[in-house]
Amino acid sequence: MTIKCLAVDDEPLALDIIESYVSKLPFLQLVKTCSSATEAMQVLQEEQVDLMFLDIEMPELTGIQFLNILKNQPLIIFTTAYPDYALEGFNQDAVDYLLKPIPFDRFVKAVTKAQERLHRNAKTSEAPTAAVVPPPAPAAEHDFMFVKADYKTIRVDFKDILWIEGLKDYIIIQTKDQKIITLLSMNKMMEKLPKSQFLRVHRSFIVSLQKIDSIEKSRIRIGTKEIPIGEVYKDLFLKWVEENNIQ
Repeated sequence: MTIKCLAVDDEPLALDIIESYVSKLPFLQLVKTCSSATEAMQVLQEEQVDLMFLDIEMPELTGIQFLNILKNQPLIIFTTAYPDYALEGFNQDAVDYLLKPIPFDRFVKAVTKAQERLHRNAKTSEAPTAAVVPPPAPAAEHDFMFVKADYKTIRVDFKDILWIEGLKDYIIIQTKDQKIITLLSMNKMMEKLPKSQFLRVHRSFIVSLQKIDSIEKSRIRIGTKEIPIGEVYKDLFLKWVEENNIQ
């Protein structure tokens, strides 16, 4: 499957880097590069685009504002120099967000995720009508999820989760009543959780924002548990704190 891409950024150097990276991957085809959201809007009206690399901080229309007025969106990978925008990226159901300067290996990881999502969408649309089963609603529309643990499938209510801890190939879901160990990556777990209720604060920890009791320097306290705040995630967490008028 060839993925038709559009790159939107007001920085010429950023566009050059994306164009260079796209040229190295045979399954990507760059339709055009655009220096503004308005230019990109015109391209989207004329060309089929599967995936858009979109800068967030742009003059006239930001990437977020652009998406809010765009009716038929392709898959989105945000490109930004500001890690504070990561939460907005999640809320826009972006495939991924890339922090500038973008390393090539990180770029490959992001477009591979987009490729997998497009492949799943294609398989769903090609299935015979009689065999089509309506897909489950996104996690954010439910108040629970199911995970496999101890040779059974367990329902976990989001309101019961205190924190989630990564342990190599496994994760530990700590609820108010039990500890559930399941084979899953932290990234996959974040895809299952409602973004308005949970935030990754460390390479090995996701916390329920509603369960935070206190914040002490670079640590979060939930009950008697102290959870470190990683440097990579610190700005995003502090932005959430500021937005919720906690300080």
